[in-house]
Amino acid sequence: MAIESINSSYPIEFPHAEDVEKIAQLIHANQESGLTEQEVQKRIKEYGLNSYKAQKQKSIFLVLVDQFKSPIVLLLVVAATLSFLFEHWLEGFSIVGVLFITAALGFFMELQARRSMNALKEMDVSVSKVFRDNTVIEIPSERIVPGDILLVEAGDIVPADGRLFELNQFEADESALTGESLPVTKKLETLEKNSGIADQVNMIFKGTAIVKGNAKAIITGTGLHTELGKITSLVETAEQTSTPLEKKLQGLTKKLMWITSGFALIFIVTGAIQGKDIYLIVETALALAVAAIPEGLPIVATIALTYGMLRMAKKNVLIKRLAAVETLGGINTIFTDKTGTLTENKIEVSNLTIFDETISVEQNKISTDDNKAIIDKLLLISTLCNNAVADDSGNDKKQLGDPIEIALLQFVAANKIDLAEINEQYPRVAEEAFSSETKLMGTLHKTDNGNFVAAKGAVEVLIEKCTAFCKGDTIEKLTEKEKNIFLEKSEEIQAQGTRVLAFAFKEDNSIPTDNFLEDLTFAGFIGFLDPPRMEVVGALQSCRDAGIKVIMITGDHPATALNIAEKIKLSDKENIVINGKELEDNPPENNLFDATVFARVDPKQKLDMVTLYQKRGDIVAMTGDGINDAPALKKADIGIAMGLRGTQVAKETAEIVLKDDSFISIVSAIEQGRAIFQNIKRFLVYLLSCNLSEIFIVFTLGLLNFSFSILPLQILFLNLVTDIFPALALGLGKGNELTMKNPPRNPAEAIVVKKDWINIIVYAFFMALPIMLVSWYCSSYLNYEPAICNNITFFSLALTQLWHVLNLSSRKVSFIKNEVTRNAFVWYALILCIIIMAVFYLVPSLKAIIGLQTLDTTMWLIIVGTSFAPVVLIQLFKRMFKIID
Repeated sequence: MAIESINSSYPIEFPHAEDVEKIAQLIHANQESGLTEQEVQKRIKEYGLNSYKAQKQKSIFLVLVDQFKSPIVLLLVVAATLSFLFEHWLEGFSIVGVLFITAALGFFMELQARRSMNALKEMDVSVSKVFRDNTVIEIPSERIVPGDILLVEAGDIVPADGRLFELNQFEADESALTGESLPVTKKLETLEKNSGIADQVNMIFKGTAIVKGNAKAIITGTGLHTELGKITSLVETAEQTSTPLEKKLQGLTKKLMWITSGFALIFIVTGAIQGKDIYLIVETALALAVAAIPEGLPIVATIALTYGMLRMAKKNVLIKRLAAVETLGGINTIFTDKTGTLTENKIEVSNLTIFDETISVEQNKISTDDNKAIIDKLLLISTLCNNAVADDSGNDKKQLGDPIEIALLQFVAANKIDLAEINEQYPRVAEEAFSSETKLMGTLHKTDNGNFVAAKGAVEVLIEKCTAFCKGDTIEKLTEKEKNIFLEKSEEIQAQGTRVLAFAFKEDNSIPTDNFLEDLTFAGFIGFLDPPRMEVVGALQSCRDAGIKVIMITGDHPATALNIAEKIKLSDKENIVINGKELEDNPPENNLFDATVFARVDPKQKLDMVTLYQKRGDIVAMTGDGINDAPALKKADIGIAMGLRGTQVAKETAEIVLKDDSFISIVSAIEQGRAIFQNIKRFLVYLLSCNLSEIFIVFTLGLLNFSFSILPLQILFLNLVTDIFPALALGLGKGNELTMKNPPRNPAEAIVVKKDWINIIVYAFFMALPIMLVSWYCSSYLNYEPAICNNITFFSLALTQLWHVLNLSSRKVSFIKNEVTRNAFVWYALILCIIIMAVFYLVPSLKAIIGLQTLDTTMWLIIVGTSFAPVVLIQLFKRMFKIID
């Protein structure tokens, strides 16, 4: 069958001014069954994916051109120009070669950083619910097409523009598009053509957030044909800002440039006073400046960050912003949800309570045939007051919605209730959507005998809406005595770690559609078990060892929360529980910072807790999954959204998304965040100590007027080979066993602090001293020629710098087995550097370029022995004096 094109009518110019039937006709939409897969494929081919150009990236050509704008390249140009002026053609062309190699390295590293960032972005794919082929399915939002039937609910980010045709207490936050901060109440009525975007109450728009209710809409615009797409040029021209870490590294590089320039100037003046060859002095000074300035630090840091982020993504932690990695290492307080994070999120019905009797449920099967009338009523309410999609086949793809609602539908289906038949017999007329403020949900249904209200919610909330209760086969008046019986029974069950949900109903011919949750009949409550994740116990101990306090913050009952807290050993002391009512009525100031559990809290109180702890100076991580968690997630230093059960609003707001909702993944993220920052610091210390050792050697030998100092091209060779590759390898390590044994660092402190500068100076001194002594000995006592002494100095320094990576492990761990020796990239880098050195030594033309001579076995033994001496000296010094690490 041929599929008709909608080219003549798409895009619809004024969808808000057309009635729904007309829109469906224009773009061949089917409200009853949705589009077929064949229609979808044709529309994707005709109109493309539901996306628009993201922020424009620099072209590859511009990335390459930028490499020639750096100070390093400028210095190399000056050095090459001097060589040509003094007719040192070989050196001049060699420096030009170094210039292009330097630019190529920078180019490929920047491309690698970009590829890593793009890979991370591809992992952050949003999904939407649509109705296709008579089935509700979840698809990537970019595959939505015009004419799709979209289903949205509170917490969703709207993926495309659409005309509403069915809604329930539906409100949207359109501030991202219109600037209006108040939520917009949506309606179905057809509007005038000249209605502005802010007045188009019958439309939903891409990029806006649903804050209340649920709705269905026909998609009228995708990609560039959305209102947001029309202003996409603003997105394309947005400037990319540097992360705080990149800014710190850029600042450090500028300082080092000034310091190095000062050293170079002193070197030139001193050499001139000594009457040395002015060309050689200036070339050496320029080469030293090139080697000493770690100009590629920001790119190397970005590679280290993105590689670490990709590694975390494989462990179910998606970090959306580079800057978040910095903050992770400083976290000292975690506010974590309970359900699915500290528990397994394998929710099953465990019992039913009818008045004062509790009936056990095993594998969703009720253990008794008594009280059938009330049990049937509970099953009916569970089916009707429910927005999940589920069946009893065990197929996860057919299960969409809240885990508790899915558990209820599976429970109903397991007890031989036909879900489709019930929904057909009781068509829904209205809904009071669940919210974290009201803690209840209700639905109104038409029946053959009148109207039926189904409601569920927190026991203490729903029971206040009731005036009667079920007792046996009768309905009796609900007095304070019976209320207390229900509440006490609820407390008793929740104290065993069972989550409880109450159920109520009303049957009447004259129920209003706008205020139907009054004068209900209490049917009883259902208990749900969600076992604690016992592997969390070890993760919590890791947090304590790392100086991180973990606080459970949940909307659940205090007794349920406390039971789980004790099972997982949330605290090594007695758990102090504070409930939301206490916070509201009389905040217990003295206990707030001692509490380990906050229960029955609302989103506003979550925000207050984050603010309170931040005022104390804490670096706070907050988990969340609901739309109302967004303010707390945004306020926290690190917002962590749940990937499985989190709303799109929460995911958009958070810096981190947990793909498995597990607390262990949070701890893993913090550990990796710390390890990444340690890696960046480690390669910084390595680079700076290597560079400083070169300065020590060149300066000292120059001041002492020795003729065998390192040549300019040899310095550039060291910079390109023995510096870059090992440093990059150090940046890709996985951390060590001490990563979570140290207190959090202060994110505001400098990258290289006083202790690090001491390390750098001590390392450089011990690297340079043996080399200078051996070179002097070879010249003065072994009477080697200056060219041979130069080669011994050069190769000794090259190998010393390679072995120096072994000094970068902590003195508190084994020298043989540590984070450096376990890093495969380090060994690859060392092997690569040795191969490059061997090639330059063995190929005559390359050998001549950097002034290498043929060395005998004795000379090589001297070189190798000298190169290992700094490792021995530094390790002895570290363990004897314990002042460097």
